[in-house]
Amino acid sequence: MSKPSLRRDKYFLRELHQEIDLFDRKLAYLDKFVEFASSTDREEAKGKMLAKRAPLEKTALELVASGVEYEEKDLPRSFRTMNLVPSRARKNVTPIRPE
Repeated sequence: MSKPSLRRDKYFLRELHQEIDLFDRKLAYLDKFVEFASSTDREEAKGKMLAKRAPLEKTALELVASGVEYEEKDLPRSFRTMNLVPSRARKNVTPIRPE
């Protein structure tokens, strides 16, 4: 029995963007409302959440770079604040990392 292939289409990318946005909201909530015993505990909790979010972000950026279509309205909050360069080939924007 063979493994089913992973889907890498615009719907998968949209779900990735939604999951990244959920982590963005959780991080904002963590910063504003959650009380910790020390700042070290806060940084540890934030680091754990960022570690869970990082592979999702990497996959999403790879899919965008490979040409998977997406809607601007589906971008997570953190991607909206990144440096965005309009693509000449299509109406979408391509997120780039500052160097």
